[in-house]
Amino acid sequence: MSHRRAVALMVLVTLLWSMAGVVSRHLDTAGSFEVTFWRSLFSALALSIALTLMRGPRLWRDLLHAPWPVWFSGVCWSVMATAFMLAITLTTVANVLVMMAIGPLITALSARVFLQHQLPIRTWVAIAMAGVGIGWMFGQEARTGLSLTGTLVALAIPLAAALNFTILQHVGHGRTDPAKPGHQDMLPALLIGAVLSSLYTVPFAYPFQASAHDLALLALLGSVQLALPCMLLVRLSRELPAPEIALLGLLEVVFGVSWAWLGAGENPGPNTLTGGALVLGALVANEALAMRATRLKQPPDRESVGHRSER
Repeated sequence: MSHRRAVALMVLVTLLWSMAGVVSRHLDTAGSFEVTFWRSLFSALALSIALTLMRGPRLWRDLLHAPWPVWFSGVCWSVMATAFMLAITLTTVANVLVMMAIGPLITALSARVFLQHQLPIRTWVAIAMAGVGIGWMFGQEARTGLSLTGTLVALAIPLAAALNFTILQHVGHGRTDPAKPGHQDMLPALLIGAVLSSLYTVPFAYPFQASAHDLALLALLGSVQLALPCMLLVRLSRELPAPEIALLGLLEVVFGVSWAWLGAGENPGPNTLTGGALVLGALVANEALAMRATRLKQPPDRESVGHRSER
């Protein structure tokens, strides 16, 4: 997969992820734990169908004997899914996204410590610029809706995401051919995470109060907003470095503002527009420099060399 195509798919992942905030604001009666339970359960059902079609009956035979990275990633996915939906019902969407904005820095540090990745200066600069943009975008909103409990719950999201991206990167840079012995299929980790998240929250979700309207929206969140983009992310972890995945993930913040504007009538103010411009500028600059560096490393085309030699 080309770098450009991988980046385009990662942008699609963030676009799908960003639906959660605006959709959750249209729920009728479901409480925070019930929202998390139903979303994770529908995600588990969607993943069960998709992975059974992709892997066949051996998926279920191999699941319990999966290697430790699969289970470690599954626990990380479960923490991310549970903490996000709980936090978004305890505090403002802006506050949750502010906490998630520190994800690229934590991921970069995690990759540096555990994978010995040498990060280019442009990535550090882009992370800093994006962080400033996020802080500027949601500074006032976060102060007005600050919740200590919601903030602490939201903090678990970037921490779990950093560890998850790092382990996916570690496995993704290993042997990736399913036909070869030793290959570690990381897609089942998504199913493990969804099931664990459901088990975490089901005791607190009872008695169930979600309406049919709520269940339809939560089914949409579980399948389209969670299961599909996470499957794409596992594939992309073999193409993009962990810090770049986390950095591109900041687009979820920008898209989240757009969804809120289009779907909930929340007009972005000057701070939002300025912060969004900084985030987009950081991402575009980092990707442009990355593509330029990739082109410079590629050997010259044989045909063009032949034309030059004939001259």
